[in-house]
Amino acid sequence: MALYGWLTRALGRRTTRWLLHPICWYFVAFSPRARRASTAFLGRALGRKARLGEVVRHFHTFAATLHDRVFLLAEGEGAFEIEVHGADAVESALRSGRGCILLGSHLGSFEMVRAMGRSSAMRPVNIVMHSRDAAHTARLLSRIAPELQDRVIAPGRPETVLKVKECLERGEIVGMLGDRPFGGGRTHACDFLGSQAQFPLGPLLIAGTLAAPVVTFFGLYEGGSGYRVYLEKLSGGDPVQRAGRDAWAVAQLERYVERLAHYARRAPCNWFNFYDFWNEEHR
Repeated sequence: MALYGWLTRALGRRTTRWLLHPICWYFVAFSPRARRASTAFLGRALGRKARLGEVVRHFHTFAATLHDRVFLLAEGEGAFEIEVHGADAVESALRSGRGCILLGSHLGSFEMVRAMGRSSAMRPVNIVMHSRDAAHTARLLSRIAPELQDRVIAPGRPETVLKVKECLERGEIVGMLGDRPFGGGRTHACDFLGSQAQFPLGPLLIAGTLAAPVVTFFGLYEGGSGYRVYLEKLSGGDPVQRAGRDAWAVAQLERYVERLAHYARRAPCNWFNFYDFWNEEHR
């Protein structure tokens, strides 16, 4: 990771892009678990058995977005062709002077929202994420843009909600990932691409507790330097009574999963959960 990161910055994006092909073929050949997960997901999203070339393209799309993260953090979004749909959803959520929650996923590049947040066009963006996940990548990226580490909020801690609340009160954006359960957090089973899968309730319970507007975020890679960002209002930030908060969170989660499935079918190679998402191997 360190060597590739150095080469990428020293030689440029175009020069080092070709290295992704042998790297992808290596993982296709020697990571059977990830290959099975890719084949299973693509089969669901495409509605037919995935071909080997599609699995390779899936790995390559993932590698390409990781490669682009270096440039997004070092140079900002100016080096890319980004088409944004639904920016008014965020503008409307921020109009009251408070911040909002951007609910993303491991579909496409969530790093795109941090890069956009560093521009003058958006409010500052804070990210709720586990720093121990993909630790090697996190260390590399922190060396490129060390100032972003101050905007990372660790989830599942007593102070997590308080830190999110402080960011929202400053009128800032808080990004969360809503598709992958972690640790002992509460989950709910939703229908996703034809079968039940567990999704975390935590982000929406926080939104309900803080009466924060929620906007879904999908930053889909379309090849070359092109990304297409989709922003959609999920909830308006109205106060939610404690007695009905669980039911409210479940209803919002099911709407979110429906939109996640929509975009997963639209751009299946942007799905970056390379594990048994439906837990079928243990059934």
